[in-house]
Amino acid sequence: MRYKALIIDDEPYAREELRFQLEKTGLFDITAEAGNAVEGVRLVNSHRPDIIFLDINMPVINGFDMLSMIEKSIMPYVVFVTAYDQYALKAFEEKALDYLLKPVEQDRLEKTLEKIIRSLEKGEIPSYERKDLTRIPCSLINTIKLVDLSEIEYIYSDMTGVHAVTAGKEYLTDLTLKLIECRTELFRCHRQYLVNLAKIDRIVLNGNFSADAYTASGRVVPVSRRYLKLLKDALGL
Repeated sequence: MRYKALIIDDEPYAREELRFQLEKTGLFDITAEAGNAVEGVRLVNSHRPDIIFLDINMPVINGFDMLSMIEKSIMPYVVFVTAYDQYALKAFEEKALDYLLKPVEQDRLEKTLEKIIRSLEKGEIPSYERKDLTRIPCSLINTIKLVDLSEIEYIYSDMTGVHAVTAGKEYLTDLTLKLIECRTELFRCHRQYLVNLAKIDRIVLNGNFSADAYTASGRVVPVSRRYLKLLKDALGL
């Protein structure tokens, strides 16, 4: 049986070398590679790999923080890859399946693969410690923008993706609405909307038991009847 794997590392040579070593085993299909954490999250969401080989020391968002951006229901096994031995203890604290030091030695890789295969064959469900998000990674042209939660008025999803909205701008993020709800304090007010309670200026009730929440900047956020009472309770109304 062959397993689906992703390699996420900002160093192209490191990705190429690890791909070569893994493909030699005949056990893995390397379905994709990513050069940063945001691209890595996107690929995990779309490819649903069995395992990811994840570099720790990446720019903007490191490997540990990236784990907080993956939904629990699709979390793959994780093997951390690092050039720094001091990250080894942290990798075990995060309950990673294993870690590899760069440059990856073949015998060390083979021992790691044996452990991976045993876990996959047992069907064990991976579980990792993940911290709450304080910033939302958003994609711009050739840029990753980290938007502080304190700046976000609301987040919504539509056919084009998930959008984080501030008082003056709107950004696209690869995180799912479900994950953002679980990993932040943003409040679900509609099937497609999460709102920052601190940004609500007023609520206008509609005749059909729904409402509109107005932010301090004047943006309008729909509140469905299902969530109206919960929202009023959260605001102490």
